[in-house]
Amino acid sequence: MKKKYIMIILVIIITSVLSACSEKKETINVFNFGEYIDESVLKTFEEETGIKVKYDTFATNEDMYVRLKQGSDSYDVVFISDYMIERSIKEDYLEKINWENIPNSKYINPIFKNLIFDPKDEYSAPYTWGTMGIIYNTKLIKDKLTSWNDLWNEKYAGDILMLNSQRDTLGVALMNLSYSMNTRNEKELLEARDLLIDQKPLVYAYLGDDIKDALIAEEGSIGVVWSGDAVYMKEENPDLKYIIPKEGTNLWFDSMVIPKSTKNKEGAEKFINFLLRPDIAQLNSEFTGYSSPIPEAVKNLDISIQEDPVSYPSEEVIKNTEIFRDPSDILYKYDEIWTEIISSE
Repeated sequence: MKKKYIMIILVIIITSVLSACSEKKETINVFNFGEYIDESVLKTFEEETGIKVKYDTFATNEDMYVRLKQGSDSYDVVFISDYMIERSIKEDYLEKINWENIPNSKYINPIFKNLIFDPKDEYSAPYTWGTMGIIYNTKLIKDKLTSWNDLWNEKYAGDILMLNSQRDTLGVALMNLSYSMNTRNEKELLEARDLLIDQKPLVYAYLGDDIKDALIAEEGSIGVVWSGDAVYMKEENPDLKYIIPKEGTNLWFDSMVIPKSTKNKEGAEKFINFLLRPDIAQLNSEFTGYSSPIPEAVKNLDISIQEDPVSYPSEEVIKNTEIFRDPSDILYKYDEIWTEIISSE
């Protein structure tokens, strides 16, 4: 009987110890755009490191920023775009990365280092990059489109889809007016507002991620999308064609950062290092359709992708682009203008 009781006690002790270990399992909290990672790599990371990944998503940089600013959630790695990185650095929301813990940074293409929004590479590691442009259905639109102004052509009334994003959509209007997407000139911003209000009767809808499915299903014939989405859309509907308008466009970068709210900076740096590994970067590029800043990953992609100017545009095209800068000093005006556009009839 004594042996039986001893065995029972040992089982209870072992179960308690295992339970305690399980509860204390190392975890990182990751916050990313929707549909923006091959989730199989999360499982691989957990298997290789023993670190559990709690994964959450958001729709826009602005949505993410509100959560970051409120501080109500503790995230260890956040995926964030160029202009919002610049703003978050200014407002002291980000931790500096210890690059000694990121040996895979050696794989980053040098052209993606020391960019204007993080000139000393202190706070961000590149994840993807690309352009913004027009995609249209060549079966439904026989004209050859070349300009942002094509989005104001009354021939396409009711078939135009715009992004439900104040920064990107205002940027389109500003480029159509031959102004900088980063203008602080109120007169120019108001002209962009008026142009978008004039366009609104022609617009079928302002959409987020669902713009992809809408254009694939031919609910509209022309719209504004990011290059990575265009890659996916063209695969699903070969009649779709992506162009970068002659006026130029936005060159954007999405990167990984560590917020000040982190509770596991060491785990966060392990995760960033893991995503910079060429084989993992390749998987994410193939899944998302977006361009990789890791040359070792790019060279293993299908040759059709490597040679696709949608994914990897020429130097000439890139010269005619502009990176979004932080507009926080005039954000009130952006918000005011966007409200006027959305509420207009």
